[in-house]
Amino acid sequence: MKFVLGYDGSNSAKEALEVVAQYAKPLNAAVDVIVSKEGGKSTEDDEIQQARQHLDYAENFLHENGISAKSHLLVRGMTPGEDIVNFSNENEVDAVFLGIKRRSKVGKLVFGSNAQYVILNASCPVMTVK
Repeated sequence: MKFVLGYDGSNSAKEALEVVAQYAKPLNAAVDVIVSKEGGKSTEDDEIQQARQHLDYAENFLHENGISAKSHLLVRGMTPGEDIVNFSNENEVDAVFLGIKRRSKVGKLVFGSNAQYVILNASCPVMTVK
């Protein structure tokens, strides 16, 4: 089995990290941890360094719990939602895990929702964690 964890270092992402570990361990599933940045001028060096730190934290957490994990920093010109769906399809993933932030309905309309995009477009089950 193979799982994907969309990870940004937020509290909700850390909760999702713990949940994916609970599922991966008994199923002997491998976990791909993803941080996605759109790229271009908006992706600064400090943002990349912070993303790598988040990936290291998540990968180490999973390894310490006896779970096979690989981290991926994706900068492919897509939104994080599109990136997670494409990565999941390219790698035949069995499930996607995401931490979600509480946002008002107006906020979702104005800013969109990466989690909503993944839920609607992923070809595998998606588990969201608040």
